Amino acid sequence: MAEKKTVTVTQTGSPIGRTEDQHATLKGLGLNKRHRSRVLEDTPSVRGMINKVRHLVRVDEESAR
Repeated sequence: MAEKKTVTVTQTGSPIGRTEDQHATLKGLGLNKRHRSRVLEDTPSVRGMINKVRHLVRVDEESAR
């Protein structure tokens, strides 16, 4: 089976004062409080979500699992 690449996304900024779509994007990534992390599959849709809130998150690249 092909090994899938993953990325670790950590929320570093608060969604307070941000637009509703940015708040919803953080929720879609599984983040709802600062300093929480999620390991997500590295797909174009996840990359697009990360790009939308790149000023509120930190991304750590991981090797294939």
